[in-house]
Amino acid sequence: MQAISREAFYRVNVGYVLLFALAVFVLFDLADLDHLFSDLLYDPVTGVFPLEHNTLFEKITHKWARVIPDWTGEIAIIGSLLSFIWPRLAPHPQSRVTTALEAARIAPVLRFTTRYRRDFLFVVLAFSLSTGVIHYLKSHTGVYCPVETTLYGGKEIRVEWFHNFSLWQKAGPGRCWPGGHASGGFSMLALYFIARRYRWQHTRKVLMGALLLGFVFGTTRVLQGWHFMSHTFWSGIFVWLSTLMVALALYGRERLSQPLAAPLPGVAEYTHAGCDKMAH
Repeated sequence: MQAISREAFYRVNVGYVLLFALAVFVLFDLADLDHLFSDLLYDPVTGVFPLEHNTLFEKITHKWARVIPDWTGEIAIIGSLLSFIWPRLAPHPQSRVTTALEAARIAPVLRFTTRYRRDFLFVVLAFSLSTGVIHYLKSHTGVYCPVETTLYGGKEIRVEWFHNFSLWQKAGPGRCWPGGHASGGFSMLALYFIARRYRWQHTRKVLMGALLLGFVFGTTRVLQGWHFMSHTFWSGIFVWLSTLMVALALYGRERLSQPLAAPLPGVAEYTHAGCDKMAH
């Protein structure tokens, strides 16, 4: 199998995503499917969304669910920091520190983090950039959540993000567009690009899992009236594009363009040698 061409790579990873963004903009932002979906969920008699005040649902889907991206990011930070230790110890195999770490079986962990330093750093940078992008868009669009608007019992006027966007200064106190909780789930797309780099045979499953996680994170907030449906889609779009940028910077297009299959003979050795060389 041949590697994906440059044109095909950008068509799939950028072109199709932009087409999807255009469809979301037209169908949800202009045609207002958002309002239709939320109207179907909202109970005008009681004046609440389903599960809006359900404490257990809030804990499971909003608070406890954060553990997945939070722990992933924390592990990546710790792995990145540990990856700089072993290259300093390796030239001194007989030192007390090195022998103690070997005896305590900590040395293999340090060697592992050094070998995969680029991947740990990638997760840290991808999480940081996607979080920064989402935070910037939230503060520079000033969009209120459905339950905060007069449409669903709130006090604020609903304004679309493209009517309120400000490039250089904060647009207002609203912080609902795009979906922040959904972006936490979509941030796991970083693991897809790592799997893509190593041509893991389950790479597509990792992709589907990350997309499903982001969609579940976002949809649960829609059920509670804290987001419109399009907020989840926009969150996924921006996280994908920002994570792709970091992947291209650290891994390169050619590496990410290889066909998904078991690594060719020598690929694993080449990868390990490259990482070891980088670590030194």
